[in-house]
Amino acid sequence: MVDSSSSDSFLKKNWQEYKEFWAERFPFTDVYSRFIRREDSLPTWSESDVNEFIASDSVHGPTLKTAREAANTALAGSAIGAVSTAGLAWKYSRSLHGAGLAFLGGGVFGWTFGQEIANHWYQLYRLDTMAAQVKFMEWWENKSQR
Repeated sequence: MVDSSSSDSFLKKNWQEYKEFWAERFPFTDVYSRFIRREDSLPTWSESDVNEFIASDSVHGPTLKTAREAANTALAGSAIGAVSTAGLAWKYSRSLHGAGLAFLGGGVFGWTFGQEIANHWYQLYRLDTMAAQVKFMEWWENKSQR
């Protein structure tokens, strides 16, 4: 029979390895946790605040601007996907719930395709967009505390 204490240590060791494995692949959980798990949340920022950061930071500013442009491209893809898929579903089925589901699905697929197009168009794979977003959050945190 297996000793329960050795079984528990084996499970804890495996669980720790499992967490480390996924933490390496999804580092945003560690990077953004200090902004997400705050006692008091950061105040909202406006477009002018983001533009001020972009103008003030010559390293991360252009990267953040490019990431925001890519998000707008993905949003346009989502709108196109949602409307066109729902339109086709409505044209051929005249089913409200079918058109609604097609609208949701088309929005998700359109966002995905739009993000992929933006990734290549703006060459986001060459940029560290996470670092730029973290720098903006740090900048905003410092500015809002003043």
